[in-house]
Parts: sequence; C-alpha cells; structure tokens
Amino acid sequence: MLAYFAAMDEIDKRIVRRLAADGRISMNDLGDAVGLSPTPTARRVKALEASGVITGYNARFDEAALGFDVTVFVSVQLDRQIDKALASFEAEISAFEEVVDCWLMTGNRDYLMRIVTSDLKDFERFLTERLTRVTGVSSIESSIPLRRVKGKPYRTP
Repeated sequence: MLAYFAAMDEIDKRIVRRLAADGRISMNDLGDAVGLSPTPTARRVKALEASGVITGYNARFDEAALGFDVTVFVSVQLDRQIDKALASFEAEISAFEEVVDCWLMTGNRDYLMRIVTSDLKDFERFLTERLTRVTGVSSIESSIPLRRVKGKPYRTP
C-alpha cells in the first residue's frame, strides 16, 4: 500500500478526500468533483481499492442516538508483554461488543481502548464482570471524556 500511496497523483488524492466526505457519491458526481468522466473515475477507484488504499465503505453513526450515551477510555497493562499474552488479550477483547477501538501502545500502558455503553451501570458491569476477568490483565485505568473537541474517522491526503 505504501508504494501505491507514494504514486498517488493529485486526482487520486481528490478522489480519496471526496469519498471520505461522502462514500455514497455516484461515479458521475465523483468524476465531476475531481475533473474526470465517470469511466476513468471508476477505474481509479477500483485501483485504489485493489491497492488497499480504500479498504471499504461504511456508515457512521451517532452512538448516543443508538442508546450508547457513555464513552470511556480504558488503559490496560498486562502482567507480561510476550507475544502469547498479547495475542490472548487481543483475542478476548475482540469478542467484546463494548470495545469499539483497541490500540497496542508504547509507554506505561499496553493497550488503550474506547468503550461504549448505554450508561455508567452498564460500563461498571462490563468492567467488573468482563474486563477484569481477562487473562493477564494486571491493571486498568479509566478516563471518562467530557466532550469531543474534534472527531474525524480518518485522515486523508
């Protein structure tokens, strides 16, 4: 993918930016936006998909509107940082619907997760009945955000 990204010209970058803003745009409208006819626009989109620059299309949701009013950032430290422990933790966490993002980190903590629940009671239940029981977890630190200052699903070129 990096090799393709380095070869992206300004039209490819405009395509990526426009699709990031509206993944449902028609090839006609996308072509108009980037200065191409629909056929070469579609060819470029297919090439961006094939190269792995475009990995898929999805809808974004307002979590609160879906009943998930509480977001909590949770840092986890494992008792061991060996490959087997990391893989085991990641496999268990992958099964938890409440975990919407999980990152392996550098620094004092091994993982940073974003947890989304309906309310604080639901988060407490997740924390005490599920997360604390994951094999290898030695400490957990939670932070509750007050408000989002900036939110983008990804960065475009």
